[in-house]
Formats: sequence, C-alpha cells, structure tokens
Amino acid sequence: MESFILDTNLFFNIGAGLGMGKTTEEIVVKLTKVIKELKKKSKAVFYMPPRIVDEFLSFFEDKDQEFIKNFLSSVNIESPNPSTTNFSGQVFYKLVEDIRNRSYRGLNIAEEEITRVGEMTSGKKFESKKDFQIFIGKFIKNFRDRYRNATRTGFLDSVADLDLIVLSKEVDGFLVTSDEGVLSWGRTFGIKEMPASVFQKRLEDLLS
Repeated sequence: MESFILDTNLFFNIGAGLGMGKTTEEIVVKLTKVIKELKKKSKAVFYMPPRIVDEFLSFFEDKDQEFIKNFLSSVNIESPNPSTTNFSGQVFYKLVEDIRNRSYRGLNIAEEEITRVGEMTSGKKFESKKDFQIFIGKFIKNFRDRYRNATRTGFLDSVADLDLIVLSKEVDGFLVTSDEGVLSWGRTFGIKEMPASVFQKRLEDLLS
C-alpha cells in the first residue's frame, strides 16, 4: 500500500498541473472520490498534518460545506512525531547556513532601498503627511516584495512545511506538493516525493 502526504497548494494552485479540475471544489471532490476508491481497494492511504488542514480550511469562508467534510473524512489527519524521527546533522548545518545567507541578503536589500529613498527624497518637500505616505508607499511595497523573495522563496517558511517533511519521513510516503521550497528541503531531508504533474497519473495506475 502506498502512502501520500498532501500539501495545501495542490487544491488552490490551479496551474500546478494536478489536472483534476478548474476550481478548488472540483479538485477536492474528484480527489475525494479517488481516495475513497483506493482506500476500499487497500491500495493507498492519504495523510495531512493538522497544521496543513488548518491552512486548507483557512481558504474557505464556509468550512462546513459537505464536500469539505467528505474530503477531510477520507484522509488520515496525523501529526508527525519529531522525537522518533532521525535526520542527519548535515541537514541542520545546511539549514543554518541557508538562514544566515538569506538574512544577509535581506539586510543588503534593506540598505539598497533605504539609500534609494534617501536619494529620491533629498531636498524634496511634501505638502502633507498623506502626500509623503503616497510617495513612500511604492518604496515600501518594493522592499517588501524583494525582501520576501530573498528570505522566503525556496525555503521552509512555516512549521506546517516541516510537518509535511517529517510526516513523509515517518510514514515513508510520497510528499505531494507544488511548493519548490518544500520539495527542495524534502530532498535534503531524504524523503520520497511525487510531483503534482504526475500525481494524477499515479492514482490512475493504482485504480486500474
């Protein structure tokens, strides 16, 4: 029996290549049907950590919709147990080094943006506080975008991401996600992965 650990982005990133529908509801409904059929045939089991379930639910205003209940009742909601899962010390050396490099890049970006604002505002007068806020707003947005890209893209930026990796290791299952940061660090931690683009084909093979 194969095990799959599902990430939130599978249901909301329509461009991820999952190929199960054009809307989140279509994807959830179709996947629920497949999960139930595979469970009945004892061919596969599907997991989601509680934090990932919370993320999933946060996208819906009405969390009591029937298709949501049907889906969550078909997957195993399970927390990983970090105390029983061992990882190489080399992983943590790489993690600390990556955090340090990202922090340094973030500082450089902050310095560049502050310098840019200083150059643009030198000798400039504003009629009101609102005029200043409008003027400075574009610099703040640009800084936020650049800083977020430098420090978060391709990285584990939440405990929920780490839950996916640890649970995948724990149950020796395939991590199914379109998050490049989770995939990249999943490889570092030595887990199995299933690209979203081939996930549907794998399910079809199991159903046949």
